[in-house]
Amino acid sequence: MSVVGFDVGFQQCYVAVARGGGIETVANEYSDRSTLSCVSLGPRNRSIGAAAKSQIVSNVKNTLQGFKRFHGRAFTDPVVQLEKNNLPYELIQMPNGTTGVKVSYMEEERCFSVEQVSAMLLTKLKETAESALKKPVVDCVISVPCFFTDAERRSVISAAQIAGLNCLRLINETTSVALAYGIYKQDLPAPEEKPRAVVFVDMGHSAFQVSVCAFNKGKLKVLATAFDPYLGGRNFDEVIVNHFCEEFSKKYKLDVKSKMRALVRLFQECEKLKKLMSANASDLPINIECFMNDIDVSGKMNRGQFDEMCASLLARVEQPLRSILEQAKLKREDIYAVEIVGGATRSPAIKERIAKFFGKDLSTTLNADEAVARGCALQCAILSPAFKVREFSITDLVPFALSLKWNSPAEEGLGDCEVFPKNHAAPFSKVLTFYRKEAFDLEAFYNCPKEMPFPDSYIGRFTVHKVVPQADGLSSKVKVKVRVNIHGIFNVSSASLVEVQKSEEADDTPMETDLQSQAKEEENKMQVDQQEEPAHGDGLQPPGSAEGQKTDLDEMEITPVTSKEDKNKDQPQAKKAKVKTKTVDLPIDSKLHSQLSQQMLNAFTENEGKMIMQDKLEKERNDAKNAVEEYVYESREKLCGKYEQFVSEDEQSKLSRLLEDTENWLYEDGEDQPKQVYIDKLNELKNLGQPIQERYQEFEERPKAFDELGRQIQQYMKIINAFKDKNEQYDHLDSAEMEKAEKQVHEAMEWMNTKMNLQSKQPLAQAPLVQSAEIQSKTKELINLCNPIITKQKPKVEPPKEEEKTAEQNGPVNGQPGADPEGSPPAGTESKEQKQQTLPEMDID
Repeated sequence: MSVVGFDVGFQQCYVAVARGGGIETVANEYSDRSTLSCVSLGPRNRSIGAAAKSQIVSNVKNTLQGFKRFHGRAFTDPVVQLEKNNLPYELIQMPNGTTGVKVSYMEEERCFSVEQVSAMLLTKLKETAESALKKPVVDCVISVPCFFTDAERRSVISAAQIAGLNCLRLINETTSVALAYGIYKQDLPAPEEKPRAVVFVDMGHSAFQVSVCAFNKGKLKVLATAFDPYLGGRNFDEVIVNHFCEEFSKKYKLDVKSKMRALVRLFQECEKLKKLMSANASDLPINIECFMNDIDVSGKMNRGQFDEMCASLLARVEQPLRSILEQAKLKREDIYAVEIVGGATRSPAIKERIAKFFGKDLSTTLNADEAVARGCALQCAILSPAFKVREFSITDLVPFALSLKWNSPAEEGLGDCEVFPKNHAAPFSKVLTFYRKEAFDLEAFYNCPKEMPFPDSYIGRFTVHKVVPQADGLSSKVKVKVRVNIHGIFNVSSASLVEVQKSEEADDTPMETDLQSQAKEEENKMQVDQQEEPAHGDGLQPPGSAEGQKTDLDEMEITPVTSKEDKNKDQPQAKKAKVKTKTVDLPIDSKLHSQLSQQMLNAFTENEGKMIMQDKLEKERNDAKNAVEEYVYESREKLCGKYEQFVSEDEQSKLSRLLEDTENWLYEDGEDQPKQVYIDKLNELKNLGQPIQERYQEFEERPKAFDELGRQIQQYMKIINAFKDKNEQYDHLDSAEMEKAEKQVHEAMEWMNTKMNLQSKQPLAQAPLVQSAEIQSKTKELINLCNPIITKQKPKVEPPKEEEKTAEQNGPVNGQPGADPEGSPPAGTESKEQKQQTLPEMDID
């Protein structure tokens, strides 16, 4: 079973796998641990990662980058519209209102959803993991930013399904880093002691995330998160790009932003310059040849200038840091350490701001690039039965407050309730109780739109069906279970109707008025049954108070859930009431915001399979073409080298002419041919070249084969001569059989000498008269005939049984004369203590 973690970043991706030796970040086919988040679509196939990077400039309109930001977002989203103007490729609106891309693929215009493009990238990462593990990969854990909403998370899960992956968990990037940090720590406080608070700061290419976590031995609890989704390394790149656009406009009269290819090249160079400035404070040059209109451009910048230009961006660093301390109600002195990860945190100006805010040195014990992927793989190992991992529980949180609203017949309007407040523990379940006579809707939404990086706070609508009134016409009690699951996604997971059945015993049955008063008392309570995960700590208070709220038979009821002990105490009272209850599961219909339908998901999965097959066919076609090209160059080199003695003049002229014609064909008509054409071309070349190659190989292998046969003949002749000389070692062998062996050896010697003489007269440019395979067969025949005769064992002579018994009885015993002076056991045996000393220690780990 595979255990894999994927860190799917805005610019780069990392793949970590769990093996017997621990967690390892694996390299791709280019021996690079990072894979670029880039997909390029061409006329015949797709290129992903490093292969796509080479096409960023040449195939600019069909090379996709930065699509992570469009997960779950509508095309009309302001963020999408803002990004649209800066992208080299075209964004479009998909049929369900989400964002898609329009590209040219297989020489026709095609539209792909963001889920499909992400699935292409995940397919590549999956192949990288499978190549490293040498087995299929299905189960995995994928990282997402902590500020991703329901729609964005569901979009990532859909992309994983299209790629054929089973995502065991979507884990927040900061939580993944915290897991990678905490699981190896041996000095964490005991569970009953005060937890250790650690801050994790992650600034990547597109976003800035901060979290503060509480660590105890064997557990981690995320206390608070804060973020700036629009502050990352690329914002600093844009500052440098804008500076040089202005400079080149004045210096060279070039309008860089009018040419997308030039702008893309400038972004690449500015990113390199930014990385160099992180390590060097002096003036650094930027030079680009044939930048625009065949003009070479150059400029320079130093770190001081860069920091001045980025002052407004750097000022935004402190706000998230201040926010987490306020949310977690912690002071700077309470923080044990500040761990920084992410590529952008390498900038000295950013590190200085963070260190100054917390008043302590920053910790860099984690790998800035690979920490998220390693945490994902650790989480996958914890969830997988394939590995035994140290027990470590993770309590994440809900980043935004979640609320429900519904139609309230009692108040003739809308009712609403905050079900999960901000920073509520997750995963978590709650049971809400409603009183209804018919089917009803629940609408889920985020009630903090100002804090969100998402303009649409709507999550989805959940309709509870088949709700019927009780037999006496009163509203039925409906229990609805709502949940934030392990992925951080909200859902109404189940609903059940509670049917009240009166007992037939009339003596203890309360009067109708008593039942009505009892019902009214229940109506004036609000009930939320909280079902917390076993790994989590204390539950939070119910999100609303019931006092003073008007309720009717159709109103929602919320009371704290009772424990098993309380239920046992209440059982006698239930018997007095003589009321039996029966629960009936109710169907729920979900209409989620930006959710792909199952039909569309199946179509996308099928389409991905076709594209994978097309990529495979194109790879095979290219491999066949490369094989022809390789054969041409190798054969030409060898004809003038090691094959020169083995080629006749006629063969050399024919083959040289064919090689030249094939080379010309490859770069003209043969540039784009089907796979079979290349296979036929290679076979045509081999028909002429193979005999020459075989003659060379025979020349190399034949002497070795003759040497082996001669060695066997000499060995057998030595034994035969020893037998003739009456050597005691061989006096048990049969003389008739030895004569037979001698005859066979002489025949083999005669055959070998004849063949060697004939072959020595044969020219090297002609086919050999004897082949190495024939000689090896003769050697094997000789061995099969002679070995059974010569290696026959001498018959064993056993002593009489009576003598053996006497020897056993009279043998020396420990402590008696004749025993070993040290009192040790007989030779060939060991005492128990000696055996224990010689056994290797078992490596438990």
